[in-house]
Amino acid sequence: MQALDHGRGAHPNSYMVEEIWQELAKAKYQEWERDSTKRSWELQNLQDSCEIALREKHVHEDAADSTSQQLADLKLVFAKAAEADIPTEVPDYLCCKITLDIFRDPVITPSGLTYERAVILDHLEKVGKFDPITRETLFPSQLVQNLAIKEAVGAFLEKHGWAYKMD
Repeated sequence: MQALDHGRGAHPNSYMVEEIWQELAKAKYQEWERDSTKRSWELQNLQDSCEIALREKHVHEDAADSTSQQLADLKLVFAKAAEADIPTEVPDYLCCKITLDIFRDPVITPSGLTYERAVILDHLEKVGKFDPITRETLFPSQLVQNLAIKEAVGAFLEKHGWAYKMD
């Protein structure tokens, strides 16, 4: 991550910065995938052991009604535990309004909108010096790094490694 931040500082539009991000995202996704598979196997083994123990308890206590309810409750508990590893959608506030991709280097405009730095700089250079949503005049010097969103993205990616996957 430090190499990425250093690269951004020197050349925010550089292809190298994009390559660093892509390699970092690929490695982080592979790490999540490996860890997720391990967690899944561990949860499944624990669930199987718990179900066996409940069934053995049923045999010894002859409590069929409570055992079936406990087995149903157990399935719910393990389903809830597995939720963190199930890919969903990235919240809109963590995504660029132009690309709809998760932020890498978010910047905020004077109007309060946040964009991916490279994307908004490209827009300002190629399309015109205006905000693509508000249409207000906008210059690169007015863009400020959005540290709150950057931290929120970092926290989200830390918890949801599946979001590193790039199509």
